[in-house]
Amino acid sequence: MNCIIIDDEETARLIIQQLCSQVEQLNVIEEFPNAIQAIKFLNQHHIDLIFLDIHMPDFTGFDFIQTLKNPPKIILTTSDKNFALEAFEYECVVDYLLKPIALPRFLKAIQKAESTKTPEVKDKTEDSSSGISSGENDLYINIDRRLIKIDIPTINVIEAKGDYILIKTQESNYTVHSTLKKIEEKLPEDTFLKIHRSYVINIKRIIDIEDNSVLIDKDVIPVSRSNRPELMKRLNML
Repeated sequence: MNCIIIDDEETARLIIQQLCSQVEQLNVIEEFPNAIQAIKFLNQHHIDLIFLDIHMPDFTGFDFIQTLKNPPKIILTTSDKNFALEAFEYECVVDYLLKPIALPRFLKAIQKAESTKTPEVKDKTEDSSSGISSGENDLYINIDRRLIKIDIPTINVIEAKGDYILIKTQESNYTVHSTLKKIEEKLPEDTFLKIHRSYVINIKRIIDIEDNSVLIDKDVIPVSRSNRPELMKRLNML
């Protein structure tokens, strides 16, 4: 099995690598001090097994799991026994190892990983109306080396601000280094509409329309003359 190690402590990574070296069927491809680097790697490589620490700065092991659309098998490695119940809520988690990890217990975890079926890959054509290739109803944005999940239906409006975009949701606002066009491609077309060169809105969040503007929450957003016909077409009017 090809595997990777994710742990912010160098000593912990070294110990797991030494344990893996004593198991013939394990092949450690790479190791990472944080989850962000691992996500980039997994976008380009297929892995059978991940040894994953839970407590890491900024981005926990559970945060990492939630970013994976089709996760491989995962063995959690931690010094905290309090997350065992939460860990096994994830289908991909096959075992939970407490540090320091003894070889006999490590070998049992590997046997369990070998006997556990790989989590089923979701059909990417499922729920194509969501605008996300996996059919998931969420969006991940990168802010200060953290991946933050946003529930797409909670987005009110997205505003272009130079090289950045401002995403306004029902609960929070996020400034992201991106373009309006790039995020527009990730959103469901039946819910979101570009009504101005600087604004994309969630048409289901419109409260009022007056002249050449719409009211969403407390924001009055301009509607360009060229985009107004498409907006009116989308509305369910009596």
